[in-house]
Amino acid sequence: MSLTVVILAAGRGKRMRSSRAKVLHPVAGRPMLAHVLDLARRLDPVRICVVVGHGGDAVREALAADDVVWVEQREQLGTGHAVLQSLPQVREDDGRVLVLYGDVPLLPEAPVRELVAAGNALLTARLPDPAGYGRICRDAAGAFTGVVEERDATDAQRALDEINTGVLAIDAALLRHYLPAVGNDNAQGEYYLPDVLPLAMADGHRVHTVCTEDPGAVLGINDRLQLASAEREFQRRSAEALLRGGVTLADPARLDVRGSLQCGEDVFIDVGVVIEGAVTLGDGARVGAHCVLRDATVGEGSEVHPFSHLDGATVGAGCSVGPYARLRPGTVLANRARVGNFVETKKATIGTGSKVNHLSYVGDATLGAGVNVGAGTITCNYDGVAKHHTTLGDGVFIGSNSTLVAPLDVDEGGFVAAGSTVTRDVGRDQLAVGRGRQRNIDGWRRPGTAADEKGGH
Repeated sequence: MSLTVVILAAGRGKRMRSSRAKVLHPVAGRPMLAHVLDLARRLDPVRICVVVGHGGDAVREALAADDVVWVEQREQLGTGHAVLQSLPQVREDDGRVLVLYGDVPLLPEAPVRELVAAGNALLTARLPDPAGYGRICRDAAGAFTGVVEERDATDAQRALDEINTGVLAIDAALLRHYLPAVGNDNAQGEYYLPDVLPLAMADGHRVHTVCTEDPGAVLGINDRLQLASAEREFQRRSAEALLRGGVTLADPARLDVRGSLQCGEDVFIDVGVVIEGAVTLGDGARVGAHCVLRDATVGEGSEVHPFSHLDGATVGAGCSVGPYARLRPGTVLANRARVGNFVETKKATIGTGSKVNHLSYVGDATLGAGVNVGAGTITCNYDGVAKHHTTLGDGVFIGSNSTLVAPLDVDEGGFVAAGSTVTRDVGRDQLAVGRGRQRNIDGWRRPGTAADEKGGH
């Protein structure tokens, strides 16, 4: 049976105290609505409709996608009214309609699939403190009879602990038939989506409920405290999945995954590590404390030492990075390469076994195998207008505190003396010395000495 997903994302979120649309506030580094869209796509629907209101233009811009139909709710008159706006996008032969919420980013896939399979059904949860939520009403036999909002509930109904999550599946034909008949005779004067179910039941249609075993995952985010709680819950789940997959975490509570992380066997991750974008860690890789890895790959047996930042970098097998290294986009380390403390690289390919160990900048450069770059070396790749490339052949040795002015080629086996500024290509096995001649002056006295104050020189 085909499925249409409608996601309600029009709420302003006043309690967030923010000019940003509520569904754009991030959980794990992504707008909370993005997580709901991910869930919807995994269900393989024929159509995804997102109902937006406050800040709708910003929401569309942030999450623009070819598979999303955007629907505007100009007035926020309740969940039933929101779904009503999307009704022109729902065809009677669409099969089933699933309604999700843009501010419920942690909803698991399993109960949602169960809900869709059940037919006309409502997702419920049992909470120790159900205050603020609509309650599930049942008859003496335990059959579902409807939902009563807390403001409309009696004292006995408020004592019920089974709540309406709002997540609902219903046949498209029934939704199109009954939703326009939903009224707003309640304390809020709003049109409530669950009210379609009693209307359908009155005509003999069966309605089911699915009660989730993870009530915390179905709760919406309405303020910054709930946002922080959702973040911690997401990170807890991520850490548990990694641990079950064989990754060693020094402290599961001190890892933040804000993207996707794929790990091989025997991976170790120390405290305070932040993962952003798509990151892959090979077998035996180790990541030290307080590193940030964004869209990076770290090969088998490589180690990223503490306080290093890898952004758009590819690190081969058996490499060493850091501590305090910064690998910027386009950096590629071949196997057994080393990039040490306070080294920055950008668009640099560093060959097999090559070393850039201390206090250097290597940008727009290609280093062959077995190259040694001394401390304090920089590649001057930008002339104020354009970027230029530096190429260092196999076995090149660059002495400390050297300045390599691109475009520049240092051929295989070339040697640059320490302290040189090199502006011309260096041939194979040549020594380049590009520094001023040293002079030692006899009798010089430091300014401020007694002799200087008496007029001595």
